[in-house]
Amino acid sequence: MAAIAIMQPYFLPYAGYFRLVAQTDIFVIYDCVQFPRRGWVHRNKLVDAQGQEQWLTLPLAPAPQDTLIRDLAFPEGAAATLAERLRPFPVAARLGSHTPLLERVRRVEGRPVDYIGGLLEEATRLLQLPWNVVRSSSLEVADHFRGQARILEIARRLGATRYVNAPGGRDLYETAAFAEAGIELSFLEPWAGAGGSILQRLADDDLPALADQVRHG
Repeated sequence: MAAIAIMQPYFLPYAGYFRLVAQTDIFVIYDCVQFPRRGWVHRNKLVDAQGQEQWLTLPLAPAPQDTLIRDLAFPEGAAATLAERLRPFPVAARLGSHTPLLERVRRVEGRPVDYIGGLLEEATRLLQLPWNVVRSSSLEVADHFRGQARILEIARRLGATRYVNAPGGRDLYETAAFAEAGIELSFLEPWAGAGGSILQRLADDDLPALADQVRHG
């Protein structure tokens, strides 16, 4: 029996994202698909000094519209650019014992998918969750598998018997198609906890309570 989840790597996502890690045996970083420029892969919101949410966006090198997440790159001087973009956010000075995560935020190296994956791993460690991860690009799934078919092929290759998805994916997948493949399709309930980036939550919330909510909420 193996439960898996497949999700794009989000930059410092909301706490509910980590439920996919908590409730599965294998978490698949979905990096073999086109980079969504208006999504959450390269940006998130933090609270500024006036108490307003503002975007914090990763600096990315120019890339064609059809660039895959795995192929994104940082431009020269990305670390300095990100440090400047962090300046308006008090959270950067309030993380206390969670500074390893903030240190990883500031250490911009490798490709963006490596960097974001490292942030997810560090946040998962703070939440005391297992980190059993596969990158979808490592499976080398053929390009003709798209949408639901691609998800099913990844699940098949990993020997999944259960596929766990975020609540927003209910309209994307067909229970019958998964059942035919011998895979139970399930969805998380809508997140009832506080919103906002995990970086913000770690600064503002009690860590044991937050971790418990991720595991059981």
